[in-house]
Amino acid sequence: METSADTQKIESAKNLTTVCYALYGASILVGITSIVAIIINYIKRDEVAGTWLESHFTWQIRTFWFSLLWAVIGVITSFILIGFAILFADLIWFIYRIVKGFLALNDNKPI
Repeated sequence: METSADTQKIESAKNLTTVCYALYGASILVGITSIVAIIINYIKRDEVAGTWLESHFTWQIRTFWFSLLWAVIGVITSFILIGFAILFADLIWFIYRIVKGFLALNDNKPI
């Protein structure tokens, strides 16, 4: 049975997850905010373990690292022009992941 303390804890974690999605979204314009979000994800990950929010933290962490990987590959290959296509695809994929995750969070569903 869920107590009001458990409900408060989940609601607090949901708010924090929302903040992380916002920070990732803001990183499209201000890149440094994604660093803040990934730090929050790793620091608070244990607190959401075993809840439906754990999937969101995993989703955000994977989004960060895979997007960073493709960004590095895109920058490295930009001198042969294919890198610009990789960077564009990475941006679209990143936006998709943030929007999909936020919509699931908004519906109180795991991702």
